[in-house]
Amino acid sequence: MTTRPHPPWPYALLDTTAHRPVPFRQFVLKVHGRCNLDCTYCYLYQGPDHGWRDRPARTSERTMRRTAERIAEHVRGHGLDAIRIELHGGEPLLTGPGPVLAYADAVREVVGCQVTATVQTNGTRLTAGVLDRLAGAGIRVGLSLDGGRAAHNARRVDHAGRPAWPAARTAAQRLAARPRSYAGILCTIDLAADPLDVYRSLLALGPPGVDFLLPHANWDRPPPGMPNRPPGRHRPQPTPYGDWLAAVFDAWWDEGRLSTRIRLFQEIAGLLLGSASRAEAVGLSPMAAVVVETDGAIEQVDSLRSAYEGASETGLDVFRHSFDRALRHPGVAARQLGEGALAEECLGCPVGKVCGGGNYVHRYAPGTGFRHPSVYCADLERLVRHIAHRLERTSRATR
Repeated sequence: MTTRPHPPWPYALLDTTAHRPVPFRQFVLKVHGRCNLDCTYCYLYQGPDHGWRDRPARTSERTMRRTAERIAEHVRGHGLDAIRIELHGGEPLLTGPGPVLAYADAVREVVGCQVTATVQTNGTRLTAGVLDRLAGAGIRVGLSLDGGRAAHNARRVDHAGRPAWPAARTAAQRLAARPRSYAGILCTIDLAADPLDVYRSLLALGPPGVDFLLPHANWDRPPPGMPNRPPGRHRPQPTPYGDWLAAVFDAWWDEGRLSTRIRLFQEIAGLLLGSASRAEAVGLSPMAAVVVETDGAIEQVDSLRSAYEGASETGLDVFRHSFDRALRHPGVAARQLGEGALAEECLGCPVGKVCGGGNYVHRYAPGTGFRHPSVYCADLERLVRHIAHRLERTSRATR
């Protein structure tokens, strides 16, 4: 188990003394640490953190059992009545459904509460037989795609440069025929793709929901199509991602919001109407997710790896430490502080409580850590204000 010393500054500007830990309810369990695809934008395998090379490719039965025991301990200690487990990779189905089923079984056998299990896959290994076994075990399947056409998925290729789209499209068709097993689609935004074409092509694949993701970027490594600039709020400036998402929102609001969930839009609309957030992309609700790596290391969410090498590490593992110990890690505490972790610019922003500073990892700048506005600050403000105006117009129209 390899850990690297943390830089001294990532959380130094945060006061975590008043932190009241919120128990973990989502456990991201790494089944396989390698992937059969070589996507050009992958923050995990193409980013600054290469720690995956030091870990075993597969999770052992021993690690699965110990992780399950630690989850059960956490559930009992906090009186939880329901948790979610997300079976992830790499590509979790790289060696078939057996390890995924075994991990889910290990947790369900010892955890005395409701367990919702989902596997997130690129779809290339989701044969009819594999789907039958996952469905039979009550494990739902989420797909990772960049759109519903071959052209949208040109960046998703295997290690020989062959396109992943034909197999992924077949997987989507299989899932559309099994709606109870279909968890939805994760789609990373590509500014080069027409937003309405992407949106409507994804709807044609029949998902119950779509989650549009901003590419993981920060003030050191800016998003594609945006200039490198110092951290902070800079206005006026172009808002290419906000414009892209606003176009999709209008189509969704006018055509399909009653039939297909789009998580980001629902979260923002709910926050504008006074609800609490349930996603890390926006809002101020405490983060309640934790990762267990293939070697049993307890880590923060994978997206932190796009910041710098070792950013997700805690130095803890399921063999020696409880999940309660992870709750006291400064990185976990920082993501449960709400307004206490925001930059001064965000505290004074009129949409700050809705935006919530954006995804935590998108606030990172070398040498000063995470107490900055999101590198997508202007884009998020553009989207939040656009959704607020649409809600207001709808409210006036129905009076």
